Amino acid sequence: MGGGDTAGRLVRPFALTGGRTRPSRADFTLITTVTAVDPPPTWATRPQPEHQRILRRCAEPIAVAELAALLDLPVSVVVIMLCDLLEAGRITLRPPHPVSRNQDMNLLQKVRDGLGRL
Repeated sequence: MGGGDTAGRLVRPFALTGGRTRPSRADFTLITTVTAVDPPPTWATRPQPEHQRILRRCAEPIAVAELAALLDLPVSVVVIMLCDLLEAGRITLRPPHPVSRNQDMNLLQKVRDGLGRL
């Protein structure tokens, strides 16, 4: 009976994305922050229950990786659904702040110097 549960679980994400395996946009990373738009615009079609679950979790800003973990869904599935919500105007996203390579090297140098003084 356990095998049936596994098979159902494998089909579910496929059904959630309508068979899509790739996101329609490349805006999302694991640390991209998403937030539901308030007040929400009206849907052209009836939203899936999973879209509603995502929107409830996005009432406060949340990272894509954290959202996927809370929903117990693969990140790839969550990203495809987030693309739908972004295109519908239901969420906003904030990409991670880029970090300058020079800043990284400066920090590493300071750490190395500090460790050398120990």
